Parts: sequence; C-alpha cells; structure tokens
Amino acid sequence: MKILLNITRIIVGVLFIFSGLVKANDPLGLSYKMQEFFEVWGWSFLDNYTLTFSVLMIAFEIIAGVAVLVGWQMRLFSWLLLLLIVFFTFLTGYALFSGKIRECGCFGDCIPLTADQSFMKDLLLLVLIGIIFWQRNKIKPSLNVTYSLATLFFATIFSFAFQWFVLVHLPVKDCLPYKIGNNIPEKMQAPPGSIPDSTVISFIYDKGGKQVEFTADNFPADFDDATYKFVKRYDKLVRKGNATPAIKDFSLRTFYGNDTTLALMNTDEYQLYLFLKDGYKVKDEWIKPLDAIMRLAVKKHINGYLVTNVPIDNLRQNPPDVFYAFIPLSCDPVAIKTAARANPTLFLIKKGTIINKWSYADLEQAALVVGNLPGNANGNNGNEQ
Repeated sequence: MKILLNITRIIVGVLFIFSGLVKANDPLGLSYKMQEFFEVWGWSFLDNYTLTFSVLMIAFEIIAGVAVLVGWQMRLFSWLLLLLIVFFTFLTGYALFSGKIRECGCFGDCIPLTADQSFMKDLLLLVLIGIIFWQRNKIKPSLNVTYSLATLFFATIFSFAFQWFVLVHLPVKDCLPYKIGNNIPEKMQAPPGSIPDSTVISFIYDKGGKQVEFTADNFPADFDDATYKFVKRYDKLVRKGNATPAIKDFSLRTFYGNDTTLALMNTDEYQLYLFLKDGYKVKDEWIKPLDAIMRLAVKKHINGYLVTNVPIDNLRQNPPDVFYAFIPLSCDPVAIKTAARANPTLFLIKKGTIINKWSYADLEQAALVVGNLPGNANGNNGNEQ
C-alpha cells in the first residue's frame, strides 16, 4: 500500500503542477472559458471576476501539486484536492453530457482535449485522489517543516509572478492560431484533409394529427399531398466532422461597413495592426512609444490599422494624436481577445502572415524592429476606406 500511495502522490502532484503551468501560460484563456460556462448558466454577472478566479485557481493547482509531492499538511490538502476534483469532474461531465460546452480548457490551448477525454481524465484523478484522501493520515512529509514551507513559498511566488508576466507580456508559449509565423487567411480555411459535417435533409409532415419524420430518400409508400401536410424541413447531422477552421469570425470592417479582411491580408506589404478592446485611457503609458513607432512607420510607408470593437464614431471623439496615424477598423470583441491576449497588442503582418507581435508593455522592442524594416516601396495612406 505504501508503494501504491507514493506512486499515486507522484502522479497526482505532477499532473496538477503540469496542468497549472500549462494554464498559467495563458490565464486569460481559462478566464474566457469560465465566461463561457457562466453564459450558459446565466451567471454573466460574474464575468468581471473570471480573471481573478482564473489566477487563483491556477495558483492553487500548482501549490496543491507541490504540497502533494512534499507531503505537507495532507489532511488539509487532501480535502481541498477532493473538493477541487469533484468540481472539475462536474464541469467536464457537464460539458460532455450537455453538449453546450465543446471543451473545458483543462490544459489550455496548448493541449486541447475533447470533452470526453477531459471527463475520463478527471474520473481517473478522482480515483487517485480518493486513494490519497483515504490514506491521508499515513502520508508523512518528505521534507522538514522549514524546507516544506520554503518550497511552498517559492511555488506560490512563482505561480503568481509567472501569471503576471504573461498577462503583461503575452504568453511565453503561444498556442493560439494567431501565433507568430501563422498565415491568417490559411487559418481561416478548414484544415487540409479535414472531414466536413455529414447531414441529410429531413422532412416533418403531419399525418392524421401525428407528426411523421423521414428523409428525402425514404418517403412513405403512401405519400400524397392529401394525406400528408408539410410542417418543416431541416438538415439533420449524421456525422460530426472536423472541418472547423482555427480562426473563426475574424472580420475587419471599414468605417462604411465594408469587409476588407481578405484585401488587407493579401497585401504584399508590411502592415501594423493595433488590436484594442473596449477603448483606452489618455494617460496610458503605451501611447508614447506607440507614437514613436508610427512616426517610423509613416517614413517607411507602412500603414497602421486600429482594430477595435469600439464604434469608430466614438473612437474619433478626442482620441490621442497617435490614433490619427491609424486607419480604424471594426472587429468582433471575441476575435480581438482571441488574437490579442494583452490589451492592446501590436501585430506586424505581411501578406497575411504574422511576422511579430508585442504587448503594450513591449512596444519599445517593436520600435527597434520597425526601425530596421526595409519599408514598403509605395504607401496607399489608407485610401481603401
């Protein structure tokens, strides 16, 4: 039993640390997934707190994993782990059996799991944590009190510091479809070799007060317009495919509402895109380095585009001077927060390929890159509006 218990502790501890670290790389991703659950449950009033919940949950996963490995305060952590895994199992089970949530985001975007894979993982962890909970009184610390506290202290500091860093400077490991090197138009297409959804046309008719359903290739032998009264027709899903593009609902619209996405993405010139969600503050520190970047861009005939969910008319009311160097484009807020994990984020794009991107905190690095670009031979100065 002791060997089994130690193996169980190692598996649980490592899995919790690994899961926490993967999610810590992108705490906003977990935050958005929480919002998805809250929207389904009608708890949208909690949306403003999801990032706090996300950071705390991720930190706890890492700390709990370390505590299990060192065997510290197992009476307390066995209870906390049991409650947490019961909660996780409920979430993954809800995602699987309700069909309202496609995936739970257990390992973030870097290791996407289907709903059934997530549920089976949590069932396994539930069994393993159940063993730890059952034998909690027999677990002895592998380190003395001083070393145990020091280990947990540094684990706590690291878990919060790392999350702060990626929230300010973008994820260390970018697993999103908008990562550097990806071509946006290509990611807007279904993956090569993917299988589309398979559907059949189904009809519903009323026959003698009862509704009868059948497909186009198996009409009843006694079918006639006098006996059967048409109710409706619909496409019935027979087999779920995997032809979902990595980038969905990404649309750039001009002031006049024209969709200019493909026209811009197919332009063989350097372009700068500032993704800005929900507006700005005049005193924001990133405005000054952004101004320096755009001065360099203008000299090199590099167009800048301000991609935002804020109505363009509102954006033009007393904007910072640097905004006049950008061509404003409207975009869905979901697409913006998927593309830009920091608000705002600056993209350098050429012919739809993401050359580089920087958070608002790293715009000085962006200035160095833009300053070294060869520039475009001709600038259109944004006349495509």
